[in-house]
Amino acid sequence: MYITCLDLEGVLVPEIWIAFAEASGIPELKRTTRDEPDYDKLMQYRLEILKEHGLGLKEIQDTIAKIDPMPGAKEFLDQLRAETQAIILSDTFSQFAKPLMKKLGWPAIFCNELIVDDNGAITGYKLRCEKTKLTTVKALQSCGFETIASGDSFNDLQMIQASKAGFLFRAPESIKKDYPDIPACDTYEQLLSLIRGAMK
Repeated sequence: MYITCLDLEGVLVPEIWIAFAEASGIPELKRTTRDEPDYDKLMQYRLEILKEHGLGLKEIQDTIAKIDPMPGAKEFLDQLRAETQAIILSDTFSQFAKPLMKKLGWPAIFCNELIVDDNGAITGYKLRCEKTKLTTVKALQSCGFETIASGDSFNDLQMIQASKAGFLFRAPESIKKDYPDIPACDTYEQLLSLIRGAMK
């Protein structure tokens, strides 16, 4: 039995932090897991910037409300789920993901949790588990699933490499160059075809 594990940002929806960087006029917030492999270092950097500018959860959620899935993403996900089990594994947060899941037709998502104080300031975050994507893929495998994984960033590489089949989707050239052994594609049609091929 197969289950496909997909990254969220950069694969199905635009990068939330990049959208917020543009909306807030703070270019430093454009840094993502494509640029920084150390997730904790990246998040601490983001939280410091939010604190410095007096920005909190509400301001980010206001931006997220205006974000739509990438063209074709919902249709791809609907088709994939009609053919096999699928789950989104993301390092985003439940407070960010919910409105996006509504627009994608409520797929299953495993993500993290923000720690927010009474004033709406984001004071920290709580990971669902250590090495969230790799740990989840291994747990699914222990339940009898063959996993297929796809993502675009450094934090997706472990789940891709640990799966029966894994693919880079719209990944930056630097990652594709460093990992030439991982098949890469740029369209949902290509990704669906690769996933179908892996299940044969």
